[in-house]
Amino acid sequence: MSDDYYVCTGCALLCDDISVKVEDEKLTAVHAACRKGVAFMKGCSHPMEATINGETADVESAIKEASNILKKAEHPLIFGHANSSSAAQFKAIELARRTNGYLDDTSSFCQGPLIEAIMEDKLKTCTLDDVRHKADVIIFWGSDPASAHPRHMSRYSYFPRGKERQRGWEEDRTVIAIDVRKSDTAEICGKNGLYQIPVKGDAEFMDALVSALSGKVPKTSYDFDKKRLLELASIMKKAKFGVIFAGLGMVYSLEDNEPLYRLMEKLNSVSNFHVIPMSGHYNMVGFNKNLFGETGYINRVKFEGEEIKHGPEYSVVEALRKKDIDAALVIGADPYSSLPRSIVRHLEDIPLIVIDPCQTLTSTKADVTIPCGLVGVESGGTAVRMDGVEVELKQIVESDRLSDEDVMTKILEGL
Repeated sequence: MSDDYYVCTGCALLCDDISVKVEDEKLTAVHAACRKGVAFMKGCSHPMEATINGETADVESAIKEASNILKKAEHPLIFGHANSSSAAQFKAIELARRTNGYLDDTSSFCQGPLIEAIMEDKLKTCTLDDVRHKADVIIFWGSDPASAHPRHMSRYSYFPRGKERQRGWEEDRTVIAIDVRKSDTAEICGKNGLYQIPVKGDAEFMDALVSALSGKVPKTSYDFDKKRLLELASIMKKAKFGVIFAGLGMVYSLEDNEPLYRLMEKLNSVSNFHVIPMSGHYNMVGFNKNLFGETGYINRVKFEGEEIKHGPEYSVVEALRKKDIDAALVIGADPYSSLPRSIVRHLEDIPLIVIDPCQTLTSTKADVTIPCGLVGVESGGTAVRMDGVEVELKQIVESDRLSDEDVMTKILEGL
């Protein structure tokens, strides 16, 4: 067993206390990681192979073909990035700039609105370490870490004994689930810890909480126990350090962030609350942060010479729906699995390049596939945790596979 500790890139928690056993340059045991992390770090059940038009090829030929496709394209799409190293993401930004391409990532249809609000200082946030050491009121709103981020509650939020929370979950922390269903996380929160709301009822519930926090009788169009709502407002009001972990259940329910802005403004006038988006992929926030630093936008951009265009019309969904792109490179994502068939159908009509360590549904449709090393195992680099903290990723085993950064570098060299 190695004495070193490594980072698991199985999700956006980027747990950095993982120990491993390596035999013949293969991971034979992974300790401390959750079930998702162990499966991820042990590698692909179906590793990607280099192909051109369905035929096996060497990696250099596949990279050359990818460069030729992008060189000929007038409006290519560079998409994915959430499961890529930060270095590869910067190369992707450069690639989109040099090819006048569309550039987007998975946050475009999930946590993007919250991440953008935090980067623009419209929402107060904190780190997971702050939560572990200080948080006394923890709210999982439309999120289910017990299923999606299995070590979240044990390592960072509910169960740890932090510097200011030595008595732990038994006495020092209150945990609450606000959700449309009784999730696994809600089970942990207990009978009185679940506030079950109807589908699309989040905005109204937020405004009802604002009323309750203001000393008014809360009102909702749906039947909800006003006494319980007032009790929740009281808990939040008394918090010394509160945090809302916002999941996709919240994001997809809200038409915009305004109800959340109103709630957070009121909370921070009477208490002390923060928001952390529950990102799934290990470096989605990294891409948003890196692109924001380069362009002032977190996603949905189109390069045209020196001009940078931004808006929903430049998102992956709209670019595919309107058939505005004539080639696509997908790295660290699987749009055939995450987007509706009616949207991704256009990828079948244009040259498609996929870069990934593992075979995906999207790669089975690709004209060119290029394998790369699994970041955090076969190659190193950096990534950004869900709370915005940069984490160094160390290589664990030697591999003859190029890193994702090296693949992107060689594609750029071929333009």
